[in-house]
Amino acid sequence: MDSDSSSVSSNESQAEAEQESDLTAVVEFLVASGHFFQVISPANGVDDDDYYKTKPDRSKLKRDTTILDNSEISLATKQASGHIHAIPKRRPTNVVNMINARQEGMFGSTTFTRGDKCRISNERLPKRMRMLDSFDSKAFCGVYSQDGDRFLVAAQDRLIRLYDCKNGFFKRSAVIKAKDVGWSILDTAFSPDGNCVAYSSWSENIHILKLNDSIDQNEPVQVTLQLLPEERRFCIFSLVFSADGNEVLGGANDGNLYVYDRTLNRRTLKINSHSADVNTVAFADSSSQILYSGGDDGFCKVWDRRTLNERKPVPVGVLAGHVDGITYIDSRGDGRHFISNSKDQTIKLWDIRKFSSKDAQIEANKELFRFEWDYRWQKVPRKLIHGRSKLQGDTSLMTYRGHLVLQTLIRCHFSPAFTTGQSFIITGCATGQALVYDTLTGEIVKEYDGHVCCVRDVAWHPYRSEIVTTSWDNSIRCWSHDYEASCQSGGDLDDGGDGDAGDLDSIARQPLRRSKRLAEKRSNSAAQASSTTRSGQNAIHKCFRGCKWQSGFSRFGMKLILEESIS
Repeated sequence: MDSDSSSVSSNESQAEAEQESDLTAVVEFLVASGHFFQVISPANGVDDDDYYKTKPDRSKLKRDTTILDNSEISLATKQASGHIHAIPKRRPTNVVNMINARQEGMFGSTTFTRGDKCRISNERLPKRMRMLDSFDSKAFCGVYSQDGDRFLVAAQDRLIRLYDCKNGFFKRSAVIKAKDVGWSILDTAFSPDGNCVAYSSWSENIHILKLNDSIDQNEPVQVTLQLLPEERRFCIFSLVFSADGNEVLGGANDGNLYVYDRTLNRRTLKINSHSADVNTVAFADSSSQILYSGGDDGFCKVWDRRTLNERKPVPVGVLAGHVDGITYIDSRGDGRHFISNSKDQTIKLWDIRKFSSKDAQIEANKELFRFEWDYRWQKVPRKLIHGRSKLQGDTSLMTYRGHLVLQTLIRCHFSPAFTTGQSFIITGCATGQALVYDTLTGEIVKEYDGHVCCVRDVAWHPYRSEIVTTSWDNSIRCWSHDYEASCQSGGDLDDGGDGDAGDLDSIARQPLRRSKRLAEKRSNSAAQASSTTRSGQNAIHKCFRGCKWQSGFSRFGMKLILEESIS
């Protein structure tokens, strides 16, 4: 009797275990496919009101700029963006007055400084949206080449799409099928010369596309970089090229950093760096000697390759302050500062000359295990949204709050130095937005709405006022300031795409909730105004032909002068 009872009990336990295993498999599938979002209830004994369901009330967010105001990066950013000049004289702040002063020879010069141009550009952030392309699956990565002539999109359908965007018009130039892809392509990177693309997935290898070594652009030469990991289930979550393009740095789910030398054709470095997944890696500057890494252990670490011992790797320093895993790191490029995005719903700005103490690391590690939630499907704990008091020993210069990090490793970036002086930080958001923070104040200066699902990646063109958002709603969208450019992209896309990008683009440009009569009236008014403007400009040029252009008349040709001054 006891034997039969134990046998029945054993069979029931086995059945329950199999059922639980099946349920786990179903949950993992739903999470991976994006159909299972914020449905699971919080842990037992925790009130559902302790978790956020939608985007937070950003008006209540607290910002402390005390440390940042007295930092080196504050001064450098103000100089680069035209708020501080070498000549300590008062300069006009209004764009019209700046143009007038330039015509008069502002402070001994008839040209704008780079800071002046950045200041004007920062007043005209991209604001008009157009649909670039749509797909049949989630878009994961969207990145410009360093010269801004190419744009790349990687999606869950295992395809890498390349676009030619030299003149602001996106024309699909190639659709490449990736090799050895598990679940999705997770990260991509252009080489510095733009001739190669690296991509990674749930695979033991990194793959390189040689874009210029094949007659057929849709089938470029693909080279496999073997990393030879010890883990059977392996993934490179983040990768980046060195400044000379000869090396590829990657961060993996086994807690290691990998460096592959393309000239030697082998892995040259393996660093046991974090106690959990390494979600992001970056080079500090063009020397490619200083490395940054961030992991699910909540720490950002700094490594110097010149002093590394692979058997006993010791970081130069550790930066503690986040209370959850790091999703992305972006270097400012000066070898001293970087930003980190985290699952604790914050971005932090760091100076690597100010490391955290051992006590601070212990405190941060305790906080990491205080929140029992999974960002892939659960709601955000309310305490994370409103912001906790700063951890003791947190050496970050600034903390930025207002975006949501859920479902995936959402990226953040500094705005380009050439057009903005790195005055802003842009990030994706789980609400379907892209947010732009003022680097020096922490204020949200721009919210880009348009997607209906998580925006995983954002890319700001290095030389144009243009932003591309990559979303899990199977689309990429472009934001620019100039309306005419915004109305010209759909026709440039290849008709053989996965989605009807041309039709989507025309729909995006149509006025919403306006009658045909009102639209025609506005169109006629705009045409009449344009005709009047041209007549006025012609009259001015006729009256003052052969005369020196006077500052008092510059505002009549405002659009022409402004465009010339920024270019």
